[in-house]
Order: sequence, then C-alpha cells, then structure tokens
Amino acid sequence: MKMKKIAYYFLSIALISNSAFAQEENASPQKGHQNTNKFRQLYDEFATPNMYRNASGAPGASYYQQKADYKMDIVLDDENAKLSGFETITYTNNSPDKLKYLWVQLDQNMRSKDSKTPLIETGSVSQAMRPSTFVNDFTTKPFDGGFNIEEVKDNSGKNLPHMINRTMMRIELPKVLEPGDKYSFSIKWWYNINDHVTKRGRSGYEFFPKDGNRAYVIAQFYPRMAVYSDVEGWQNSQFWGRDEFALTFGDYQVNITVPADHILDGTGELTNRKEVFSKTMMQRYELAKKSYDKPVVIVTQAEAEAAEKTKSTDTKTWKLHAKNVRDFGFATSRRYVWDMMAVKIGDKDVMAVSLYGKEGNPLWEQWSTKAVASTLKTYSRMTFDYPYHKAISVHAKQQGMEYPMICWNWGRPKEDGTYSDRVKYGMMGVIIHEVGHNFFPMIVNSDERQWTWMDEGLNTFLQYVAEQDFGEWYPDALSPKDKHFPSDRGPAEMIVPYMGGNQDEIAPIMTKGMNTYQFGNNAYGKPATALNILRETVMGRELFDYAFKEYANRWKFKHPTPEDFFRTMEDASAFDLDWYWRGWFYTTDWVDIGVKDVKKYYATSKPNQYIKDYLKSQGRTIKDLVPLVYMVEEGSADFKESLKKDTPLEDVKILKEYVMDNFTSEERKNMKTPKYFYNITFEKPGGLVMPLIVEYKYADGTSETITYPAQVWSKNDNEISKALALEKEIISITVDPNNETADIDTSNNSWPKVETVSDFDKFKNKSNK
Repeated sequence: MKMKKIAYYFLSIALISNSAFAQEENASPQKGHQNTNKFRQLYDEFATPNMYRNASGAPGASYYQQKADYKMDIVLDDENAKLSGFETITYTNNSPDKLKYLWVQLDQNMRSKDSKTPLIETGSVSQAMRPSTFVNDFTTKPFDGGFNIEEVKDNSGKNLPHMINRTMMRIELPKVLEPGDKYSFSIKWWYNINDHVTKRGRSGYEFFPKDGNRAYVIAQFYPRMAVYSDVEGWQNSQFWGRDEFALTFGDYQVNITVPADHILDGTGELTNRKEVFSKTMMQRYELAKKSYDKPVVIVTQAEAEAAEKTKSTDTKTWKLHAKNVRDFGFATSRRYVWDMMAVKIGDKDVMAVSLYGKEGNPLWEQWSTKAVASTLKTYSRMTFDYPYHKAISVHAKQQGMEYPMICWNWGRPKEDGTYSDRVKYGMMGVIIHEVGHNFFPMIVNSDERQWTWMDEGLNTFLQYVAEQDFGEWYPDALSPKDKHFPSDRGPAEMIVPYMGGNQDEIAPIMTKGMNTYQFGNNAYGKPATALNILRETVMGRELFDYAFKEYANRWKFKHPTPEDFFRTMEDASAFDLDWYWRGWFYTTDWVDIGVKDVKKYYATSKPNQYIKDYLKSQGRTIKDLVPLVYMVEEGSADFKESLKKDTPLEDVKILKEYVMDNFTSEERKNMKTPKYFYNITFEKPGGLVMPLIVEYKYADGTSETITYPAQVWSKNDNEISKALALEKEIISITVDPNNETADIDTSNNSWPKVETVSDFDKFKNKSNK
C-alpha cells in the first residue's frame, strides 16, 4: 500500500513539471553546434604528451636539455664606458638531433645604429613631458651601441663562418654536432655601455655629475647561447626590447677587470676574495656570516664617499665561478656601500646582500637586505630551498631587473633623506619581486621570450605572498596606518578595472609578450590574481600549495611550458581546472555574477493557481490527481486569498500523512521543519566561470556563507536556480561578499538590490560640493 502511494505521488509530480509545458508535438530539429561548454577539456589547446613531457605535467622519460659552459675575461673601461670581452663557449648537445649550426643571442644589438626596434615603436607628441623625456626623444643623437664582433674562432684558432641577423648570430659548424658531443668556440667582442637612465635599458650605467662617477649594472653583456629544445627547436626569436630571455644552463668562470677602487659583486662565488678584499673588509665579512638579525656593513658610506674622489688608474680583477646557472650579471662602482647578513634556508646559510650608493640611504641601509632575506624564506617555503649561496640587491635608478643571484632595484629618497610611503613600499616591493625571480625563471627556467606570464605572473603571485610575510615578520617596516603590506597586485579587486576595460585593449594571458596590450596588467597583474584566487577561493591553500610546490620541484633547473604547469597543478591536486585555465588564460572574459530573482514560497494542501491552470489545459479536475503538496509564492493571488504566512508544515495534511506512513518515530524526531521556501535565480552576465559565493543573512541576526563549486554552471552558462528550505527567514542575499572573484559589476550582487554610486558619480558629486 505504501509503495503504491509513493508511486502515485511521483507520477503526479512528473505530470505537473515544467517540462510538460515545454514539449511540442512535431517540433523541428535544431541545428547542431560545436562544443562551447566552459567545462570541456583543453585537449585542443594543449600540446600532445610525448616522451619528453608526459601527461601528468612532469618531464618525460626522454626529456633532455642542452648545456652551455662559459669562460670569460671581461674588461671595463670606466673612462670611456666601454666593455670588452673574450669568451669561450663549450656547448654540449644532449638532444637526439644532429646540429648543423648554432644560434647565439646578441641582445646588445637592440641598441645598434641600424636597430629596427625604434622603427616599431609608436608614440605621439605629449603636450607636457619631463625634460629627460624631451631631450631623449627629440634632441639626442642615436646611441652608438650594439656588439662589435671582432672574431669567432674554433678552439684551434680557425675562423668560423657566421652570419648576424639583428640580435641573432648563426655559427656554421665545421661538421655536424652529433648527439652527446661537445663543441668549443670563442668570440671576441666589445660594445659601448648605455646610460640606462637617459637611454633606457635593462643594463648600463647611471652617471652622477656631482662626483663624475658611474654606477654600472651589467647584463646581456656577452653573446649567449640560444635554447634548443623539444618544444621550439632553436628559440631564435628576435629581441625587440620587451620580451626577455630563453637561456641554457651551464657553468661560468668569469674574470672581470675594473678600476682598483671599485666594489664588485655578481653571479657566482667570489673565488679570490682575499685578493680583492682589504683586511677590514674580510673581518666584517666573517661577522656578517654569523649575523642573522641585522646586516653587517662591509663597505661603509664614509668609505664609499672617500672612494668617489680617488678614481684609481690601477685595476683589479674579480674572479667569479657559478655552477648550473642560466645567465650572468654583475654590478660595479667605486660609489657602492656594501652590506650583508646571513639567512637560514633549510640546513644551510645563504648571504643576503645589498649594494647601493649614498642616494639610497637611509632607506636602503634599513630595509634592502632584510627584504632580500625575507623573500628567500617565503619563496623557499612555497617552492624549494634556495640552492645558491647568496642573493644580491643592487640600487639602480628607474630599474627593476633580475639575473641569477643578483638583481637591480629602484627606490630613492629625496636628497634630504626623506621619503614617502609610496617610495618605501615601492622599493620593498620591487626588491621582493626581483629577488623572487631567482626562483622563476632563473631556476624554474621558463621561456620568457615566448610566455612572459610564466615568470612574471607566477613571480608576482609569490611576491604578494612574500610581501604579506614581510609585513608580519617586520611590522616596523609598515607605516602606522597600515595593518598589512599594501600590495598593489594580487588581491582580486585590483584587477577589476583592467578586466572590465575596453576589450580592444586587452589580450589573453596566453599571448606572446611582445604582442600583448597593457603589458603590466596582462603579464603581471592578471596571472597573479588568477593564481591568488585559485589558491584562496577555488582550491584552498593546502591543495594549491602542494601542487604549486610539486610544479616547482619537477621543473627546477629545467625548461617548463604552460602545459607542464597546468597539468601538474591538476595532477597533484585531483582538481579539474581546465575550465579555469581556459577562462582566465585563454580568453579575455570577465567575472560578473549576480542575483537575478528571489521568490519566496509556503507549503499548503490547497491547490494553487499553477495546478488549476494546468488541469484546465488538460481538461481534468483535482479529483484526477492524488493529493499533492502545493507551493504558493508570497505576494501571489493564491497567497493573498488563502494562505497564512506562518503555516507550519505539520498543518499540511498530505505531508503529515506521508511522513507518518513512511518514517519511524525516531526518524521523525530528526526531521527538519522548514517554514520558508526560496527559489533563487543567479545570473552570470560575464563570460568567466567562477565559484558562486553567497552570503545569506537571516531575520534572527545570523548569517552563513556558502561556496557553490564552479561546476554549478556546468549545465547552464547563463543562469542557475537554487531551491532552499529553511527554518528561518532570509532578509538579504549577497554574491561574493568579500570581493574574492574579481567581479567587475557588483550592482547586481545583492538582494534586496543595493543602490551603488559609480566612481564617476562619486567624483562628480564631490566636484559639485
């Protein structure tokens, strides 16, 4: 008897479902369409897994990478701002391919007189500009830069045929380089060093007219081997000035000869420290190796100021040796103050180091080296223990650039030593960012020339994490008004203006850096925000951090691709993220999720207008149906005519009978007795799929926030409904109450609707006062 009653009940429900009205006889079939579901897999976009890179995102069984070792003798002509070098490159072919020629990068040729870079730059006459901009753009002659290649020879001294195409040089090999073989050759070169303040550039010098000295930050200074890989073959894409570098790991022995009164540091271990350090400097250095709480000054500001006046004509050679690095950079000047401290990373000590002129004080002596140390701790926690023995921060005006173990950073107080919060936080942030680049891409060695976001975006994400750590570990670094480090990238709301902007000026993250619009937002801000949301809102810290660390460890000292990152994040977390990668990285869609409609119902045994209309359309009566539970919408004609708002469920006769017949007394005790029933429709005008985060506030003063997984949109990309049966009344609904998803339009996020004032109207109202 019970089973028969239940069967009739569900049969009746099927008869009155909305689908009964939707079906039409003899409906004509619709055209088919491509699978545009936001949750479809990324098989069409991803490269096919193979023996070099497997489907899990890890290096495959046959993964290989080439090796390039360098021996260099470098001479700085300080008087003429000229750099000369002789280098020997030993190239190891670890690929399965036979190589007929080698490609070498000549990045300095971007500044040669016949460079094409200025010809692709666009611009217009500004009605107001800085004097430096005016002079540089309109009055100065073209800089005589670029490499002067004096010779390219094999190890027996014979000339090697070579061809230079802008920033790339092809070297013809005397015979094919077989798999597993090595080949050594030498290049002799020189170039004029650019003033990176007036002529711009990632490296160069800054001139100080008051004392007539220069501070040099030198990189891209030597012909460097291009990458040969299973993905691109030769990565010989030209250097136009924006996209950075694809480089091969190797060992470096570099001897750098500079004026005897210069202080120098760079990539690698200083192997002749006792020759170039004074006894006093050695004593201070030994103290610095044991100081974990504050920097020890190796060269004081007074000593640096005294050296400014000497301008020695003698020279000194600094010898540096680095193993398994992808590049080399150095800084040198007689103007440098030098300090260091030790930081414990895993089971070893690493030296955090700063070089800066007096212009950087008091800010740099207070915070630069501490920022270096803090960064190493955070990044090591999130990835792997920093493997090198030091990390250096160098003060350089208008510069932020990174190389293995060394980076240049801006942030300069006024001449009287005062500085604003903006300058202070900017200096701390850029140091954290550039030191962080030691991990991405100096160790996790992605192709910057192709995928800028893989180093800048991942690094900016970790920069945000490190900045927050820095503020916690060094609360005295924060201004009194700030409880946390005021990061300018990472939190979701900071990317909203970009994502909601003009689509003609936005490109997908998965775009070659050279071809993106709004480079900073695209390569830095958006991917950093995407990863932060993925960590905090979509996956949770535990799953995200485990997978992110797995990616870093799989690909440290290797060459990962975007697919390797995407696949590893899913492989290590059991989290299907194809929908997330597609939306955030392959499109320019934006987030906009809101409350479209809220209907409130009450349960009753009395037939409502819905069933009356249905039965009339079928030529039937109530007697033709088994007893049903009817839902009456608040405010409807049914509600106004016949229903008391607080009707308890036990007064609904059919429900009471059904419960009594089908549940035990113990089960009945544990049943909910909801009084309020809601049908809530959520809409998604924006194209991006995201979790639906909803805060419900109740009449009794309580509230709860529920996060519905993004898959709630999997069957309908436009809108979805949730049916809620509650014991208490809802008084408000808010989507994304804490601004976690980068929703570009919050005007539809609340029920009842909250009137908001746009930023433009706020400005207009303020102006009218």
